[in-house]
Amino acid sequence: MKKLINDPRDAVRESLAGFAAAHADVLRVCFDPVYVVRADAPIAGKVGVISGGGSGHEPMHGGFVGQGMLDAACPGQVFTSPTPDQMEAATCAVDGGAGVLHIVKNYTGDIMNFEMAAELCQARGIEVQAVIVNDDVAVQDSLYTAGRRGVGTTVLAEKICGAAAGRGYDRGRVAALGRKVNANGRSMGMALTPCIVPAAGKPSFVLGEDEIEMGIGIHGEPGRERLPLPPARELTAHMTEAILADLPFRAGDRVIAMLNGMGGTPLMELYLVYGELERILHARQIPVARRLVGNYITSLEMAGCSITLLKADEELLSLWDDPVLTPALRWGI
Repeated sequence: MKKLINDPRDAVRESLAGFAAAHADVLRVCFDPVYVVRADAPIAGKVGVISGGGSGHEPMHGGFVGQGMLDAACPGQVFTSPTPDQMEAATCAVDGGAGVLHIVKNYTGDIMNFEMAAELCQARGIEVQAVIVNDDVAVQDSLYTAGRRGVGTTVLAEKICGAAAGRGYDRGRVAALGRKVNANGRSMGMALTPCIVPAAGKPSFVLGEDEIEMGIGIHGEPGRERLPLPPARELTAHMTEAILADLPFRAGDRVIAMLNGMGGTPLMELYLVYGELERILHARQIPVARRLVGNYITSLEMAGCSITLLKADEELLSLWDDPVLTPALRWGI
């Protein structure tokens, strides 16, 4: 294992310390318990929006804390759900009197711990609602969850709900928008290589030199099938067609498209795949209204990519375009 770390047991905490130093203008990191929070939180009268999950998926979630997106994020250990006390502390830190929305990926540990935290916060008099993201079209009932996994649409939900809260929408309206995003978003990913969790010191799974895992989860859990490596054109078509058939998406549906790297794939390859994605969508008469290409929800150093498509009406596009200032997303400021 070759990684830029000191002691594997301290890697998450030391990374968060560096993250806090790099982005002190936007956020701060609390360490007991651990959570990332906007520098100006809480904001009176504003719905707080928080999310969280295991570390190793950076920039998600801490990289999306800031103006126009998340008010706080709870990082667990690598690929491990954060604990209820982290989520409780983060919820209290962002409560400005209008309640708090939890955006939760559909993984068993995340669901359970966020529910426990919500109960603790409600006992304190803080009103909490949750939006569950379960957008992965690849598999049902994976190793980490019952039902579909929550993956790339989480990023889009955090942006749109964060914008709605920033406009002053009430908690019910922000939550309804989160559910609308989840209902209209679909994702699928693939892996060229496994990744190495620092504490484990060995790959999370094994792929042959000419193999890929299609339908991979963000923790390296198995997907739909293991295949010989095809050309990028075929690989992109395989994922895109599965996504389009699932909602289904139809001619004339405008979409927000995210081509996401899993952490170890160069931008040259991501842009090549994005070009194939646009070609497929154009042929299906599905216009791309907005787009993101880069690393947004990763799996350490795994090579591979995922595609997320969100059917977006004028309301969602308007909220997407609102200003955002976070370590990972910045526009309109």
